[in-house]
Amino acid sequence: MTGPLVKAALAPLGVAGAAAVGAAVWGMGVERYLFTVRYHALRVLPQGADAVRVLHVSDAHMAPWQHRKQEWMARLIELSPDLVVNTGDNLGHRDGLTGIRTAFAPLRGVPGLVVHGSNDYQEPSPRNPLRYFLGPSGSLPAHKHLDVDALDRFFTDDLGWNILDDTAVSLEVKGVRLTAFGVNDAHRNWDKPELIPPVLSTLDAADVTLGVMHAPYRRTLDRFVELGADVLLAGHTHGGQVRVPFSRKALVSNCDLPLDQARGLSEWTHGARTVPLNVSAGLGHSIYAPVRFACRPEATLLTLLPR
Repeated sequence: MTGPLVKAALAPLGVAGAAAVGAAVWGMGVERYLFTVRYHALRVLPQGADAVRVLHVSDAHMAPWQHRKQEWMARLIELSPDLVVNTGDNLGHRDGLTGIRTAFAPLRGVPGLVVHGSNDYQEPSPRNPLRYFLGPSGSLPAHKHLDVDALDRFFTDDLGWNILDDTAVSLEVKGVRLTAFGVNDAHRNWDKPELIPPVLSTLDAADVTLGVMHAPYRRTLDRFVELGADVLLAGHTHGGQVRVPFSRKALVSNCDLPLDQARGLSEWTHGARTVPLNVSAGLGHSIYAPVRFACRPEATLLTLLPR
């Protein structure tokens, strides 16, 4: 093959290589710092009720050196939330609690609900990213343990939030009676939804019921609809973390959730009921996969309005 023909044949490879390098630079050096707030309104409250602003945060995967993320999260108080829902995977490093304290301290005194993900208990480990195309990663072995007890003391004793793992609570927010229930991480099969109904039976009737989980597996979503959830909130998927630009579908969800529901607000139908489902794309990433592409880190402000 002559020189000009070789150059012509190699030109597409050069363009593809340059595009891949550009995407990597953007995803690792820029987009993972482009924190954003998503806004949605849901008409689920009784007529005449005041609007309730719910701040949904998830998957911070915090490491102590991630100061930009900590500072941005600390400013979420400026959204004036009436309730915080934290759907887990707060820690991304054994010393991540330091950053979590900085990020959430301004929300002290705002009512909050928390469920755990596996990375509230265990440090992340290096993994082959192609593994996620073969199915959920829950079967991988556990890694080093984190101080989840210290994390929970910060949430409950310092912030005044409720841990919802396999239980339910009732609380009043702006005159609205809320019931919320949740489970521990279904991704690791740590969830025990059978423990929830006995607790629900002891609570007063609610104006609206929230179902809170880390990993939105179909079995959990279906069970929560059966238990009467009016709104479902989850994290875990990172929205796919790396997506094809402008596509509605994620490449992976790391669970059995349909790929077009791996990020944002959608609906979940089970039996005769259809309820809104918000899956947060999360605020962080594993320290071993520091990239976001076509999937900005996010928090969500859900405004609950009268029906």
